[in-house]
Amino acid sequence: MEATKQPGENRVNPQAIFCPNIECPARGQSGKGNIQVHSQKEKRYVCEVCEQTFSASKGTIFYRLRTSAETVLLVMALLAYGCPVQAIVKAFGFDERTVRNWWQRAGQHCQAVHEHSMSSAHLDLQQVQADEIKVKTQKGTFWMALALMVSTRLWLGGAVSARRDLVLIQTLAQQVRQIALCRPMLLAVDGLASYVTAFQAAFRTALPRRRGEKGRPQLIAWPNIAIVQVVKQRCANHLHIDRRIVQGSQAMIRPLIQVSQGTGGINTAFIERLNATFRQRLASLTRRTRTLARKADTLVAGMYIVGCLYNFCDPHKSLRLRLSVGRFGHRWVQRTPAIAADLTDHIWTLAELFAFKVPPLPWEPPKQRGRRSQETLRLIQQWCQ
Repeated sequence: MEATKQPGENRVNPQAIFCPNIECPARGQSGKGNIQVHSQKEKRYVCEVCEQTFSASKGTIFYRLRTSAETVLLVMALLAYGCPVQAIVKAFGFDERTVRNWWQRAGQHCQAVHEHSMSSAHLDLQQVQADEIKVKTQKGTFWMALALMVSTRLWLGGAVSARRDLVLIQTLAQQVRQIALCRPMLLAVDGLASYVTAFQAAFRTALPRRRGEKGRPQLIAWPNIAIVQVVKQRCANHLHIDRRIVQGSQAMIRPLIQVSQGTGGINTAFIERLNATFRQRLASLTRRTRTLARKADTLVAGMYIVGCLYNFCDPHKSLRLRLSVGRFGHRWVQRTPAIAADLTDHIWTLAELFAFKVPPLPWEPPKQRGRRSQETLRLIQQWCQ
């Protein structure tokens, strides 16, 4: 997945831009020669297929904003690295509703980027760790469930709910299931019983039904799926840790731990470090904070913003590679979790992330009875191949 150019660049190649019109047969396809410059001054383009014009910022968080892109990026960077909204309002003089509007817009954009990147990713996850964060808001307590691929430190997804129940964990399990290849995998969670139920139900495949067979198809559980629980209980003077193997065997778990994390045993240390990163970067997640979130949508937006920055923009020290440069010794090549997972080939900037345009789904011809017209057949041959 490649990022678009940063906002503020004057020259943009029309061949690298796609038509965002949802009714256009050429929507989401670049390099087809259908996009031409409509107004260089206003940075507008025209699609020769649907004859609709659109702005160069269409599909980014900067679309129809009167504030400069550089200022919006600065505000988003401060918010995504722990600065409270009140400090932004005081420093820049913006209305608090304007800042929160930008935050929601950026959150929806990052959610689309995350879903787009993960929809095309099919990974050998090896080991996945999952955990929840308890968040205090002005309207009560919410729970934020997160999942992490240990070998690449890739944030796989998350869910926010007012209850720490089976529905929350099922939402998280389905996100992991959509990414995972049917390979041996270790799932490390805490003592919440809903994890075992949700993951066992998610990692099943429906057998194809025979002709004429009715009813619910038979579900076959994936082989070589191991589930372990790390239960922590604080006693009087020490912390007691109980490591349970719920599904699988020690002989199956040991090689998965070695290939994904190297040394060590059964643990949830990696997802706990990710939880600490989220608490550090989101002011509303900090313990004993006065900058409480007001709505669940604010938490969801913050989760996707911080998650995308963590995956695409922030190099991880444990992922760097040592590159020999002959007699000059060596140097370290910095990598992000997205680079380690082969989702991208470079470290993204904040401008690249917030200016990335998620292409719409490919156009499909309308369903109709009878023979299709010659014009429809021409469009199908040109844009549906």
